[in-house]
Amino acid sequence: MPSTQSVASRNEPSEAPRTIPQHYVILGDAEHKLSAQRSLAPNNQYATSATTSLSSLQLHDLPEGPTTTIDNEAQTQNDQGALSTAIHASGSELYSSTEPSALGDNIGNDVSSSDLWSAAYREAVDSLGKDIDVAILKGGSVAQLFRQLDEIDKEATQESAFLRGVRYLHSIQVPLERFKLALDLASPLTELEPTVATVFGVVRSVTAIAISFAAADLEFAKQIGEMLEQISYIDDCDTLGQKSDREDIHKALVLVYQKILEFYKVAFEILTRKGAKLVMKMILENDRLPSIVEDFLKQADNLRKLVQKATWEIVEDIKAMLYDHENPQFINWYSASDSQQLVILGEMGCGKTVAMAFLVDELRRRNECQIPQPKTCYYYCRDDETGQAIHIFSALILALLEQFSGLKKRFFEWYKQAQASGYFEPAAHIEKLEEFLQNILEAIDRPLFIIIDGLDECDRASRNGLLRFLNTLLQKTPRLKVILSCRPQEEILEQLGETAKINLSSDTERDSIIVQKTVERHLCYLSNGVQALVIESLSRLAQGSAIWTKMIIELIEVRGIRALRPMRLFLREIPLPGQLSRLYLALLSRYTSNDPENQELASTALKILAITRRPLSILELAWGVALGSAQQEVTTVAALAELVDHQRVMSLIQPFITHVDFRDTKKLQIGLVHQSAKEFIIKQLTSNQSGLQGQAISITAEQALISKRIEILEGGILNICIKYLLLEEIGRIELFTEEQVAIEELPQEFDLFNDVGDSTDYDVRCTWEAWEENMIRYDPIDRSFGEFFVYASCHWLEHFGTITAEPLPDLRSVERLCQAGSIRLQNWIQQNCRPDCTIKPRFEFDSSLYDPLSITSLYGSAAMLRYMLEKSDFDNENFLPEPAVGAADQIFQWGDFSRIRMLFLEGNVKHQLQNLDFFRLVMRRWFYSDEHGQDWDLMFDLINNVLDKVIEEQWGNELLCKAAGMGCMPILRRLFDRAQDEAELRAELLRESRREQSTSSSRLAHQSIGEAVLEDHVGVVEYLLEQTGIEGHLQYRNSRGENVLHLASKVCNPEMFRLLVPCFKEGVHQTDSQGNTVMTRVIMSSSPSHDRYESAKILLLEGSANENSCPTDEQQDPLRIAVRLGDLEMCRLLVSVGKLSPLSAMVLDNGGKVLLRDETAEHEQSALAILQLLCTYANIELIST
Repeated sequence: MPSTQSVASRNEPSEAPRTIPQHYVILGDAEHKLSAQRSLAPNNQYATSATTSLSSLQLHDLPEGPTTTIDNEAQTQNDQGALSTAIHASGSELYSSTEPSALGDNIGNDVSSSDLWSAAYREAVDSLGKDIDVAILKGGSVAQLFRQLDEIDKEATQESAFLRGVRYLHSIQVPLERFKLALDLASPLTELEPTVATVFGVVRSVTAIAISFAAADLEFAKQIGEMLEQISYIDDCDTLGQKSDREDIHKALVLVYQKILEFYKVAFEILTRKGAKLVMKMILENDRLPSIVEDFLKQADNLRKLVQKATWEIVEDIKAMLYDHENPQFINWYSASDSQQLVILGEMGCGKTVAMAFLVDELRRRNECQIPQPKTCYYYCRDDETGQAIHIFSALILALLEQFSGLKKRFFEWYKQAQASGYFEPAAHIEKLEEFLQNILEAIDRPLFIIIDGLDECDRASRNGLLRFLNTLLQKTPRLKVILSCRPQEEILEQLGETAKINLSSDTERDSIIVQKTVERHLCYLSNGVQALVIESLSRLAQGSAIWTKMIIELIEVRGIRALRPMRLFLREIPLPGQLSRLYLALLSRYTSNDPENQELASTALKILAITRRPLSILELAWGVALGSAQQEVTTVAALAELVDHQRVMSLIQPFITHVDFRDTKKLQIGLVHQSAKEFIIKQLTSNQSGLQGQAISITAEQALISKRIEILEGGILNICIKYLLLEEIGRIELFTEEQVAIEELPQEFDLFNDVGDSTDYDVRCTWEAWEENMIRYDPIDRSFGEFFVYASCHWLEHFGTITAEPLPDLRSVERLCQAGSIRLQNWIQQNCRPDCTIKPRFEFDSSLYDPLSITSLYGSAAMLRYMLEKSDFDNENFLPEPAVGAADQIFQWGDFSRIRMLFLEGNVKHQLQNLDFFRLVMRRWFYSDEHGQDWDLMFDLINNVLDKVIEEQWGNELLCKAAGMGCMPILRRLFDRAQDEAELRAELLRESRREQSTSSSRLAHQSIGEAVLEDHVGVVEYLLEQTGIEGHLQYRNSRGENVLHLASKVCNPEMFRLLVPCFKEGVHQTDSQGNTVMTRVIMSSSPSHDRYESAKILLLEGSANENSCPTDEQQDPLRIAVRLGDLEMCRLLVSVGKLSPLSAMVLDNGGKVLLRDETAEHEQSALAILQLLCTYANIELIST
């Protein structure tokens, strides 16, 4: 029957059982019958015939006479029986049990189902052992028992004992109609199976026997009534036990079955041994049955309490998983006076079905106190034939017929009329079903709720017909409320139009509640700390997937992890549950229809999404998939555009992706629905490319295998990116127009007409998206670059760097993509630094500095760089003139120094670096670097690999001098450490002549100490002075006659003079080509006064600068120079410390007046003070005028 499918747990497909109480997922009042039938149905018989179900109704005569109301709750028992018989007739036909001849000899073979009912039943049979003969549960014995039962007092009463029992129980107010009985009250014995070896068979048999025995005595009848009520709780145990994994329910159910089997055994003995006429008397005289019933009631009451407790827990979970049912959309839908439709949207595993089940329960709760009471019809669509419109309409009609008994006569009349019109089987024609359903809905005089779960499971034709029909009903039927649930598929959303929608999106708080409740139920035995760790970790990782959450917690329970550290390790590397993996495989198979081309497209799309660096737009994904799955070579963007079908791609992968807005195909929004989906793609969609699938391997080996599979995915999307960027238009057309280039030079976000402007400096606290919100943008589509250009340009380098093993990217493709000076290189680099297509770049990325080697050195893997160094021809046009030098310079600024070592030691370009220029570059980058850590040691150690060249090519002295000038102690130490044992190297380092005589237009080259002095590297000078044989460098004079002390006078660092003067006293009196001594240069230096005075003092005290200090040129006299400069303190120092004669700076005029020999108007104010100072030291009385 179609309605049977409405109560089936949703498998999407092969999905783990949902946590839905069975009594939530019902259709009309036939729940107990349908649920019981389901437990017997073989898998291949699970889909039922809607036409058979409806057709069976016309086989039974319905009561004649006018029906004044369609909601006649007092319809006769015969009417109920006729309908029930009709339904069960079809059910028996479709769910027929195994033929007796095929039963076998073992009770275990008969009970082959793995559900909780059968498991508990088997255990109960085994526990009774020899106390029960299993033969009485089979074929002939059962038939004999039922014949005896049917004959009890039938001759005297002309009525079976069963019907007398029903009438008697009614007379004492036992509400049999409210119980979930496993058989039809109207004709039970004709439907009982030829064996009770199944759990359902024994429950039905005992129910029939108990009712038949009820008339024996009033007290016994009351016991029977309680027994029948308690039996109904067995129906709940299947769902609750399996979904909750409740061991306590299982144990309680075993005890209940034991009592049921004992009851059956005793009844069998009474009926078969004592004779039918003595049965009633034996029941009263023999206290065995009442005693068994009493024990049964105790065990059943315990079962009832456990069921209620489990039900409450599941309800709490459902409430947690459901959005707030006081949602405005729900309130508007529920409260509206006219007909309304509402749609609940959600991704796979987010809880749509449990939300719908809770809504059914909530609607019924709200409707209980309303007059007239609204009715609810709930149908669940699966991906089999139950998703066809004819099954949906049939199920809805059946539900209405069961809830509105007065409609049965109308159905009968419609059926006969349709047959008379030429429709032999009206129930097989969807148009006729629509016609009847519309007619009866228009006649219903109360609110009606139609709830259909899984609209996306319907085939396209059925879905279109169903939505069309529902729209018609909403327009013509008053007070009709329809609620649908489905995944947010583009086609469905378009069909739904402006229908009110509720999105069950991921919610951290809801995830936390679900995890907490599930942990409390399944992992209550864990310590508080471990529970807290599990709750915190899974709440963060759930991402709205209730399925994943439940499966992981069950896996923890199965593995029995208890300690904190093992739990932490487990949560750090959570495995993909096998059941979830199978679900994903089934979904992929269904959505691709097992078509190879569809599978290729879907697989390509999922692989891209599993490894992409950011969410993609619908069009980006479609373009990438089109290129990645193209069967022929595509060379132009225009040709690729012909292959793009974004709607097809989206329809194939819909279950695996997050909710998307199909109206905005350029929005960056597509991502995988959950991390487990990514794990599935990694483990399943790439597993056929490895030879280890299916083998038991260690954790380390598994991690290595996963890493390899991830690299395969990286290689796949990298190839797509490279192929895309090699399309002809991208190498021919420049990304920016001349106007856009001009705009780039203008200030962004600046109002030229506003005098008061805010600062446009970047705020580190805001995101790039916020910062660039109002900036001027461009669209590469306008330049014919297609939809995938932005992603390929911005992220291909990231994928490029992950490929560490074969197969490596095609070398020629990489060289073409990165060809020096090409438009292609310029285009993707310009886009790379503008991820959000703003005219203003986020960072500088000058394409003129790059070529294939520098790009690979910076962004490629070590394996790829080594491959390029070995195979590429660096003399071709793809590379810059000196590619290794350019690459090394870029690495120093942005890359990994170990790559420089590779360039230096391996491949065809190492000669470009094994020279003085490279080490100059190293030291220059080191000098300007903020960090001087271990990475630089790798660079400096390279000198040890070329010491032979240093000697042979004679650039050791140059290297030493450059290192001294840069203050690069690491190089200096390495050179002198090796020179201690290598005389040739020492000779080259300490060579007194330099090949390079000038370092710039403003200064002449000097030897090592002089270079260090010029840059004021005191530590370097101190180290050099300690070296043996350094005297030649200390005494060196350049072509201007400057020695190291002359050079020191430029900075006048006293510490430098303290180092040099004691070692080189003779240099104090040497003059340069201008005739200046060190002292005169210090006096004339522009350095700070304090440093000049201190340096001069050192020269005077330690260098004897006052000795032989009378220059041949009197104008070079230090004191006279100090006087001309008006430097009073220097004059004081020279005459007081240096003991220079003050008379050399004075003269008498014709009148005998003492004057300064070199007085200048420029220093007129200090002249008098200097004159007084000099007169004082000369013991001359200054006569004032």
